[in-house]
Amino acid sequence: MAKRKRRNFTPEFKGQVVLEALSGESSQAEVCRRHNLSEDQLSKWKQQVVENVGSLFVSTEKQSSEAAERIAHLEQLVGRLTVALDIQKKAATWLDQN
Repeated sequence: MAKRKRRNFTPEFKGQVVLEALSGESSQAEVCRRHNLSEDQLSKWKQQVVENVGSLFVSTEKQSSEAAERIAHLEQLVGRLTVALDIQKKAATWLDQN
């Protein structure tokens, strides 16, 4: 028996299907039949939406400031490593000359 290839769905498709199910215009079973999905899968997607709905309203400024802090920290680390590497190179050339 051949293995079935696993289907991958884009986040946009998942969101569209969940919104369609939540709109109430058609039942969850009808939505699943229309998109060839199991009801368990749709229920999992709906649960993910419910669990992550709070993150939709997080300020993008907060996210960007956290990213900026991380970038600054990483730049400092790269600078330190560059200095350490330069010192090692100079020491190696100095030791080779002696």
